[in-house]
Amino acid sequence: MSGFWQRLKSGLTRSASKLGDGIANIGRRKLDAGTLESLEDLLIESDLGLETSANIVEALRRTRHDAELSADEIKTLLAAEVTKVLSPVAKPLDIDAAKKPFVLLVVGVNGSGKTTTIGKMAARFTREGKKVVLAAADTFRAAAIEQLGKWGERAGTTVVAHKQGADPAGVAFEAIERARTENADILLIDTAGRLQNKTALMDELEKILRVIRKLDPGAPHAALLVLDATVGQNALSQAEAFARTAGITGLVMTKLDGTAKGGILVALAAKFALPIHFIGVGEGVDDLSPFEPGEFARALVGLE
Repeated sequence: MSGFWQRLKSGLTRSASKLGDGIANIGRRKLDAGTLESLEDLLIESDLGLETSANIVEALRRTRHDAELSADEIKTLLAAEVTKVLSPVAKPLDIDAAKKPFVLLVVGVNGSGKTTTIGKMAARFTREGKKVVLAAADTFRAAAIEQLGKWGERAGTTVVAHKQGADPAGVAFEAIERARTENADILLIDTAGRLQNKTALMDELEKILRVIRKLDPGAPHAALLVLDATVGQNALSQAEAFARTAGITGLVMTKLDGTAKGGILVALAAKFALPIHFIGVGEGVDDLSPFEPGEFARALVGLE
């Protein structure tokens, strides 16, 4: 985990600079009304959201009002409050061995890092000794089919794929049958990157759900939404739309490296209370890790 912590800290540098530099500019001073207002503005600008920012500052007002604090002491207090918001949603992805194959539907908009995330999860599950099948149900893009195929080769997993333009629901249906034949533990279904305001594409997602439930009424056993941290506040509307359509059970946040908008993860946790299973800080196969709220909070505010 120490290696990932270093990558996380490095990846969140831009987000940490935004918060850390702002706190440093406040300097050592009393947490009076003016200072608390400046802190609240800083948290809002860092994408933590209006309500979350107000709640965090209110907690500081209740406990440390008029205390004279250094920048690092303020960062430590903020990290503790952010950890409180994130801890309830920091949950590992629970693969129920009794549901075989355990069907994982993965959704998200174009460019969110969805296919790459599926490949990383497949590699992780395979290392854990689980047999995995991948379904290339993003048939709108030939590149997505090819990309998933390469990840499958790398992870040593079966990939069920048709040609570009094939029926995505048909691919998903065949993949469940194949996973059963191979006695696979997990089936990961990639889907096209749907824009949340495109009704026709959301209808296609609903068709996939109907079709796989003909084979397994309980499927999918988990539906993960992959969100790109760089989109900031737009992630909230994406989560809302996919929660309605796909019955999202958990989140994966990608591209935390190189964004100043890492605070959006805190706003998502506060608003939706959906489990955050994994976070990604790079393109490498090991750059996806279970979410650890304390480490994330410290990295976000720029603490060592």
